[in-house]
Amino acid sequence: MSLTEFHRATASISNGLPITATRPTDVPTTPLPGGESMSTDADQKRDEAGLEGGYDPDEVESRWQEAWVDEEIYAYESDPERDPNTVYAIDTPPPTVSGSLHMGHLYGHTLQDFAARFQRMANGDVLFPFGYDDNGIASERLTEKELDIRHQEYERREFQELCREVCSEYEAEFTEKMQDLGTSIDWNSTYKTIEPRVQRISQLSFIDLYENGREYRKKAPAIWCPECETAISQVEMEDDERGSHFNDIAFELVGDDATREEFVISTTRPELIPACVSVFVHPDDEDNQDLVGETARIPIFEHEVPIIEDERVDMEKGTGVVMCCTFGDQNDIEWYQAHDLPLRVAIDESATMTDLAGPYEGQSTEEAREAIVEDLDDEGYLRDRWEITHAVGVHERCDTPVEYRVSKQWYVEVLDHKEEYLEAGREMEWYPEKMFTRYRHWIEGLEWDWLISRQRDSGIPFPVWYCRDCDHEVLARKADLPVDPLSDEPPVDTCPECGSDEFVPEEDVFDTWATSSLTPLINAGWDWDEDDGFTMDKPELYPFDLRPQGHDIISFWLFHTVIKCYEHTGEVPFDATMINGHVLDENREKMSKSRGNVVAPDQVLADYPVDAVRFWAASAAVGDDFPYQEKDLRAGEKLLRKLWNASKLVDTLAPAVPEEPDDLEPIDRWLLAELDATVAELTDQLEDYEFAKARDRLRTFFWNTFCDDYLEIAKTREDSPSTQYTLRTAHRTFLELWAPFLPHITEEIWQAVYATDGALDHSSIHTREWPTPQGYEADLEAGETAIEVISALRRYKSEQQLPLNADLEAVSVFGPVDGFEDAIQNVMHVQELTVLEDEPEIETAVASIDLEYATLGPKFGAKVGEIDAGIDSGEYEIDDEASVLRVAGEELEDELFDVELERTYSGDGEMIETESAVVILKDD
Repeated sequence: MSLTEFHRATASISNGLPITATRPTDVPTTPLPGGESMSTDADQKRDEAGLEGGYDPDEVESRWQEAWVDEEIYAYESDPERDPNTVYAIDTPPPTVSGSLHMGHLYGHTLQDFAARFQRMANGDVLFPFGYDDNGIASERLTEKELDIRHQEYERREFQELCREVCSEYEAEFTEKMQDLGTSIDWNSTYKTIEPRVQRISQLSFIDLYENGREYRKKAPAIWCPECETAISQVEMEDDERGSHFNDIAFELVGDDATREEFVISTTRPELIPACVSVFVHPDDEDNQDLVGETARIPIFEHEVPIIEDERVDMEKGTGVVMCCTFGDQNDIEWYQAHDLPLRVAIDESATMTDLAGPYEGQSTEEAREAIVEDLDDEGYLRDRWEITHAVGVHERCDTPVEYRVSKQWYVEVLDHKEEYLEAGREMEWYPEKMFTRYRHWIEGLEWDWLISRQRDSGIPFPVWYCRDCDHEVLARKADLPVDPLSDEPPVDTCPECGSDEFVPEEDVFDTWATSSLTPLINAGWDWDEDDGFTMDKPELYPFDLRPQGHDIISFWLFHTVIKCYEHTGEVPFDATMINGHVLDENREKMSKSRGNVVAPDQVLADYPVDAVRFWAASAAVGDDFPYQEKDLRAGEKLLRKLWNASKLVDTLAPAVPEEPDDLEPIDRWLLAELDATVAELTDQLEDYEFAKARDRLRTFFWNTFCDDYLEIAKTREDSPSTQYTLRTAHRTFLELWAPFLPHITEEIWQAVYATDGALDHSSIHTREWPTPQGYEADLEAGETAIEVISALRRYKSEQQLPLNADLEAVSVFGPVDGFEDAIQNVMHVQELTVLEDEPEIETAVASIDLEYATLGPKFGAKVGEIDAGIDSGEYEIDDEASVLRVAGEELEDELFDVELERTYSGDGEMIETESAVVILKDD
């Protein structure tokens, strides 16, 4: 087989072979473009190495996913005596069981897996658990939707069982899909937020906070969702732009001595008029100061209210006079509390008008709003009405505008510890760092303590009973947890406060965040022992190394976790937090069903290999929202082909385990030194969760330097022990470096080529140690320049339609290639190579000058024509730095023009320029 034939046979490495749909079973040779095929000798080498045919991701990926799970490759073995520094623990987010896998799940969990796989290879044992958040409103709404029912139609326990059944089906589907992503989750370390063990931990948390004075029950105004018919916390409310109307409504003054007959109030919520308990004026409002101390009569409803001054009035809004209703917003609540105002409840828990609304009783708030406005107009109270768009507080789960209702609820006290929670946030490492600002802004803007009780059927019950006579709170004993007060008896026979023997069970359940905020303690096995107090089964895990999550739940999950774990343990629950962004559509718009731009992960995974999807997931910096683009997936597919075919080519060029020679050739030592530098850089980037930078750095070195440059050189030196050793060392290292990103194809190649006999937990590439620099030293700049020269000469031969082994008579090089002269000569068959000490005589001339006419025109007007003429005639000057152009009597700064230079060589031979060298080819 001639060298030219060998080059032709192996040229497929540049473009890659297609990823096949099925693995060939009887293919004697590897087909190449043009009908050519590898020799039987090459086939024999390749077959001995274990790689054959094209890469079949459908078969390979499912096979390894099943093997990893069956062999428990990623199982974590706990040892309480272990040094916590030898364990890497991830506090993974338990996805809400409210539907199927979406692109956010796919992206977020893949990022977590990058961290888990890298840390497992770099630092040893990793806990990568998985949980399901299957209690609370989300699971209830899923059940209602799935079964087309309403929870009010069932007894509580019956509905809870329906929720469990529906959630179990979705959880099984979710598990299968997560395994289909190739994530290295320890499936022995899973939990559900409704399971008895977690219920116990959640109730322990409640009792511990209660005993430490961090919880209280109070009848007070609370944010209320009429659709879900439950109180919600501040964090569950978000603003949404909605269309509405401003209504100018006249209020009469009462009494013969009134300073005027009427005043006007502007409001968007006239349905709250029956709940009006006072009117407020700012103390500095001179125009309306005469109203203070007067009494106003409420239009239509006729009850009378006082007019009071208060600094919280916004004088710039409406007429500067506002009504206080119980309750329309946070200001109403503050006024109600500060001025000891009466309570008038005009809207019930389902956003229906009460009997206080008189003729509007039974109407929805929307119906009552229109009816009251119409009646105000008929009776002469409506002065004006116009359309507006404004921010409305809605429940983030159902987009229903919230109300404020007085009810008895349980709260965790947080406002008095805001500075401590801020300091806890500062103790953590934030990736990216800018996300700490969101955390800080949320804490600084807090106005409510954390309301943790919910009026729902599915959830973890409060372990509390109340004395029927005096309402004294009786908590369950820690040893008895978990309990359900609706079915379990209280731990005492009589009330310790008043002696009554009758108790009322608490019917409310915990907010789901009150439980999911305990995930570090759940995974660490937090519990209570009568002899030892609070303990952990896996103390080596706490605090956790990483909290990965989306930026949209910083105020939900992250903040609440800090609260709970800090209050229980006095420690920050994790050392670092990695905040991922959202996946957008190709136009960078948020995906939503209403827009019709949702990309289904099932379809993506059906069309592309999982490893290609993982390659796409590493395309954006952590924390950034980024678009879903198929070109990124196609790039991932191409990389898989490149890796597969490069591996097959290495098999034809080197034995699987060559001996290290005593001396390495300079070009080989250079490649291994470059590989050392790449390993060091990638290690730092992955330690800092810079997956996109690491992926791009590795791809560039693997694809450009190794495949396109070094492999082409290696083809000419296949019998060199130095090259054989370098090829195998680099190839093994590349597989290890790609393993966290591309786990399936790297496992397939590793097992076929390098794995020794034995159990998978020892032979898997994913249980190997992460590569470290081996200390190879070389002149990296000279080696890089030599590679540039070789590539340039190879392109020259291709353009001239010369064989790659054609001789070049004489080549001169100006550039740092010291020590690599022989490599250039031997690889490119150069008869005479000269390294120049001085740069050849090259003339630099202006090829063109492009003007920025959009800026030039307004600045110089008619003079632009003269400037053009001066440039065309060559009557201009450019300073040495090309920062000033002098033409037609004007001086143009560099932002007004671009200069394109042309370099020409007038000596003997043909000039080729690379980034770092000048190459002159001469014919004798």
